[in-house]
Amino acid sequence: MRRIAAALVLLAGLAAGTATLAGEAEIRSARSTIEAQLKAFLADDGAAAYGYAAPNIKAIFPTVEAFMHMVENGYQPVRRPRNYTFGKVEETGPTSIIQQVLLVGPDGKEYEAVYTLELQPDGTYRITGVSLRASNALST
Repeated sequence: MRRIAAALVLLAGLAAGTATLAGEAEIRSARSTIEAQLKAFLADDGAAAYGYAAPNIKAIFPTVEAFMHMVENGYQPVRRPRNYTFGKVEETGPTSIIQQVLLVGPDGKEYEAVYTLELQPDGTYRITGVSLRASNALST
């Protein structure tokens, strides 16, 4: 619940335009991570998709099977998007990025996924969380 509240506060910052924008290289790297995970989901490659999860997610879901079970049961629009586009982005610290992704789910409905990513010691961005909600942002 605390993670959802934090995501809502961060989204409010995005909407208010108070966020510090991340550098272009950081944005590209974070988006590349998200896109690679989405492509792995679509290719039914759970191991590859799991590889883009940050250590905090892997601690909660210590196996590919547990991770994929969570995704299958709670994140179908992310698991099987018909299409997606990147929205607003925010740098929340020197190593943290929040990226909005607008999706059309397998049910044809529109969703907003807000990804949080952290820069890892190896220089890659990994996904620390995803907040998903129904949206009409694509139709406006």
